[in-house]
Amino acid sequence: MASEMDKAPDALQQLVAETDTGGRQPEGLTKYLIFGVALVWALFQYWYASPLPFALGFGILNDTEARAIHLSFAMFLAFTAWPAFKRSPRNRVPLADWAMALVGAFAAAYMMLFYADLANRPGNPITQDIVVACAGLILLLEATRRSVGWPMAVLAIAFIAYSMAGPWLPDVIAHKGASLNRMLTHMWLTTEGVYGIALGVSATTIFAFVLFGALLDRSGGGNYMMQVSFAALGHLRGGPAKVAVASSALNGMISGSSVANVVSTGIFTIPLMKRAGYGPVKAGAIETMSSVDGQIMPPVMGAAAFLMVEYVGIPYSDIVKHAFLPAILSYIGLFYIVHLEALRMGMQPIAQRRHRAWRDRIVRNLFGVLGTVIVVGALYYAIGAMKALLGAAAPWAVGATVLGLYLVAVYQAAQCLDLPTTIEGAVVDGHLRDTWPTVRAGLHFIMPIGILVWCLMVEQMSPPLSAFWAVTSLAVLMLTQQPLTALFRGKTLKGSWHEGGNAVVEGFHNGARNMIGIGIATATAGIVVGGITLTGLGLRMTEFVEFISQGNVIIMLLFVAATCLIIGLGVPTTANYILVATLMAPVVVELGAQSGMVIPLIAVHMFVFYYGIMADITPPVGLATFAASAISGAGSIETGLQGIIYASRTLILPFIWIFNPQLLMLTIDNGWEALRVILASVGAMLLFAAVTMGWFRVKSRWWEAALLLLAVTLLFRPDLFMDRMAPEYTSAPAASVYDVARDRPDDGRLILRIHGMNLEGEERSKTVAVQLGGKQGEDGRKRLAQAGVQLVPLGEQWQIGAVRFGSRAAKGGFEQGWDVQDVQVRTDRPSTHWFYLPAIFLVWLVWWLQGLRMKPVPAQPRLP
Repeated sequence: MASEMDKAPDALQQLVAETDTGGRQPEGLTKYLIFGVALVWALFQYWYASPLPFALGFGILNDTEARAIHLSFAMFLAFTAWPAFKRSPRNRVPLADWAMALVGAFAAAYMMLFYADLANRPGNPITQDIVVACAGLILLLEATRRSVGWPMAVLAIAFIAYSMAGPWLPDVIAHKGASLNRMLTHMWLTTEGVYGIALGVSATTIFAFVLFGALLDRSGGGNYMMQVSFAALGHLRGGPAKVAVASSALNGMISGSSVANVVSTGIFTIPLMKRAGYGPVKAGAIETMSSVDGQIMPPVMGAAAFLMVEYVGIPYSDIVKHAFLPAILSYIGLFYIVHLEALRMGMQPIAQRRHRAWRDRIVRNLFGVLGTVIVVGALYYAIGAMKALLGAAAPWAVGATVLGLYLVAVYQAAQCLDLPTTIEGAVVDGHLRDTWPTVRAGLHFIMPIGILVWCLMVEQMSPPLSAFWAVTSLAVLMLTQQPLTALFRGKTLKGSWHEGGNAVVEGFHNGARNMIGIGIATATAGIVVGGITLTGLGLRMTEFVEFISQGNVIIMLLFVAATCLIIGLGVPTTANYILVATLMAPVVVELGAQSGMVIPLIAVHMFVFYYGIMADITPPVGLATFAASAISGAGSIETGLQGIIYASRTLILPFIWIFNPQLLMLTIDNGWEALRVILASVGAMLLFAAVTMGWFRVKSRWWEAALLLLAVTLLFRPDLFMDRMAPEYTSAPAASVYDVARDRPDDGRLILRIHGMNLEGEERSKTVAVQLGGKQGEDGRKRLAQAGVQLVPLGEQWQIGAVRFGSRAAKGGFEQGWDVQDVQVRTDRPSTHWFYLPAIFLVWLVWWLQGLRMKPVPAQPRLP
């Protein structure tokens, strides 16, 4: 049950260590001490995510205490696992690093150790508090420099300086300023700075999911996904590239690290892509883009996705729902790109399947797909029946059912050949292993992922609790899969329990090591957020971006995208998201509202998230590009530039869903409409990939590419043309607001135009929207109250009376005291989807025209 990373060459393992887990490899007692501290950290986080503290009434911690302990472990490990400089020793921890590790851990834990004393003197720190805060802040910056990099540390220092130097700055960014004591108190002794939301999400949620990914990789799940991908796709043209895309998508479901994903899959796929004819640059770029996009793949996604829950104020299950279609589109686009590359280069498959009659292939595939659907459907309804009929005994019955399914899955795996540990091993007697026998050989690996998805999406559990049950199931799997396999095969159990136990321990340790940089980065991002709240910089950013864009939404979005890419040159994705989401997301929503657009908050945060992940490929700093280049032997700059070309299909998606939120499964009224949107979006993504590659059936002429691009626009943005013919909304009197709210569908949006005075004393009008609570037909006043807003009639005028802090209404831009001008009601205009028909005609026209230029393919002699 070795990790895929263990198969990588030492140089690549060192690159991943320097990036994700720390490059120091001490020996002797120090090695075991660091291992033990990391293991204890993982066990603490596992305990904290579980329901056990509340069930046993022991070890219950509040958010602040948990954040302090979380940061304390991260600080200690950052100084012991990361050397200070390139010339620093790797095989031991210098005395100075031990001192900084201990002092940093104490300073980080200070909020927990002296929690009661600090609560009794809020805003009135004593000398000890200030000394500890000063030492902690300095050591956090040093830990950031080591584990995250200089750019993040410099950015945090800049915000500290900005917080204190306000009166001496130019008028456009000047502020009152803060004393040293006030700045240190705000940053270190409250939850407004270092111990803010970002660190809280790292402590409660991100760690649990990173631990899940580390355990699944250590159990052999990563290798299983790669083998299934190769068995299914290895026989196709450009098969290795398609395997890279598919396996990275599957790995991305459980791993948030682009660099680790590149190394674990790229060591197999990049050499095969080069052998197939892609060349080192394109092979490295394909693997890089496949791995980077893994961070947008539900259900786990990158660590930043969990921060959206706090920033946007919606359940994680909704985040997954909104992220699903764009992620699928991005991978479909990349899959089609590598297919078109294979066609352009005239590639042939590098491996063959065993010859089977087409009827046999269809029957086998239908049996596999339908069997899967039937089993999943039966399980869904069976568990629902158990919950309805058995009451308190239902969890035991569900647990017994899951255990029975696990035993069946392991039994099936035991009847199959063991999965090979390399892609070359997947070729038996000159032929690929069959797909469904390969799937069957590791069905038990799917169960923990299924448990995670079930807990998140069906049971609507919190992300940490969902991850706890998934991690628990994985630990049981790792402990028992080898003994059960040996038992079902009639072999001895000697050593199998011991090996499984070692794998669990190693998985917990790896999960903690992967979290060091994330824990430090989220704490340091808190310095930036604290600087923004301390100085009021967020309000000035609205004015600045408005000045830059001159009210043009496209220019504003381009500015935000450029900001993400620039910050991302030296800042990891999670920190990049925190910074830009804090500074820019409210600005985009506010300025969009002032221009009459209703931009959903989730759309803005997903926009920032997508452009943030591009940092891992953007030259000259993209770390995932460096990893791919080290495997392929190509230059990192060339690989990064080629990766940006392949990334174009991902880069256009955020702009599209800002103007057409249906791409995020928003503003969709029924299942048929959702199906039309999905099919049209998939078609548009394939066509856009063909346009960017200059190849459809054959090489495209410029006017054919133009026609295809028009079809892409019609499919992605049908409202762009319908809006010219008939408006989507019409105005209704403000007095009808409760009636409109009552009649909106479940989870429907209420759109208002409001007018009032902002904090700068300027009169403004803007369009705001809020997702209503309750059910359709309920009292409109009640539904608005559930969304966090109350309206007050003042004669013929209606005014926003109160907006609950942190509510959906507050996040949507509702302002207390502003007047309601009118209610925006959807008109009965024809569906925008009628514009799909001319798009289909344009695609058929280009297909037919290019077919006329295709050369006939000579018949191939049938092999005996």
